[in-house]
Amino acid sequence: MSARLIIQFGTSRFLQAHAALFLHEAREQGQAAGPIVVVQTSGAAGRAGRVAAFGRPEGYPVIIRGMQDGVAVDRQVQVTSVARGLSAAADWDELRRLFVADAGYVISNTGDAGYAVAAADRGRALLQDDVPASFPGKLTALLHHRWRHGAAPITVLPCELLNRNGAVLQGLVAELAQQAGAEAGFVAWLQETVIWADTLVDRIVSAPLEPVGAVAEPYALWAVERRPGLVLPFEHPSLELADSLEPFERLKLHILNLGHTVLAEIFQRDGLAAGTTVKDMLADPAIAARLDALYAEEVLPGFAAHGMEDGARAYVATTLDRFRNPFLEHRVADIAQNHALKVERRIAAFIDWAAERDAALPMPVLRGLVARHAAREQA
Repeated sequence: MSARLIIQFGTSRFLQAHAALFLHEAREQGQAAGPIVVVQTSGAAGRAGRVAAFGRPEGYPVIIRGMQDGVAVDRQVQVTSVARGLSAAADWDELRRLFVADAGYVISNTGDAGYAVAAADRGRALLQDDVPASFPGKLTALLHHRWRHGAAPITVLPCELLNRNGAVLQGLVAELAQQAGAEAGFVAWLQETVIWADTLVDRIVSAPLEPVGAVAEPYALWAVERRPGLVLPFEHPSLELADSLEPFERLKLHILNLGHTVLAEIFQRDGLAAGTTVKDMLADPAIAARLDALYAEEVLPGFAAHGMEDGARAYVATTLDRFRNPFLEHRVADIAQNHALKVERRIAAFIDWAAERDAALPMPVLRGLVARHAAREQA
């Protein structure tokens, strides 16, 4: 197990209660892993206090609240796996030094616009000494600095909510390197030697704590798709190395997300109050029974057709625990935004996927829901 430094891009509360918490628990078990250095990529002055707080020796709190195996959970962990915080804008030279001398892994969670590339990062100036503007530009420049100093390959584990996030980030960095006129050897090193892993993350982190810390649900997943030469930075029950991310993607999309969309359909059709939450709807025995029947009679058979019945059954139970989280105010009105698109991606796509193995599956509720929306679109 490697004990190389992990460079984390992004100060988000999500990673505070996800990767950093996992690493803390691994270190508590005696694993020689990490620590993490958190890098603020945006340069936002309002987050300077957060960056400084990452260096406190006492760490920061993560409060775990929710339902697990039908039992309410409310506990606090003091996370001590983060060694320090840096600002890319103010601490660029130190970041470059660490990236060459100590880093073994890169993780990132840079938000919805994290992969956007600033125009200033497209060109030869990118590989000079100035700080690039965007996260992909910064990563390209740091990797180039590492390559020039002959450091060992590095593993990149992006955690942005983007399909094939590792492949997308690798493509962006290679493109920027070529636009900057980088050496052919560097471009080949990026493509052939650096390990870029696709990952899928899942945990609801419902609130930040100030200056650092977070409130999160008990459920958590970090699935990493296997690559030649890939060694995970630590071992943890919520960190899974898999041959493919598709099973995890299907479970999340067609059980958790599908369930949300079905509840949103009921919310809209029954004219429920604007402030209704997911847990409110599950507290109604009639609605809970409708959802239970839908999972049992229409969703699980679709997964069974693909040989995933056992995993899907366990994930349904976990999902219902997450829906009933007594500490989470998840408004159904928010879920219902862009409802027609979600019906297509979460429900119609599930019907099509299940039909690939068994076209005779009836699915009357799901098919009826999709048909109603198709009729509205044609009207």
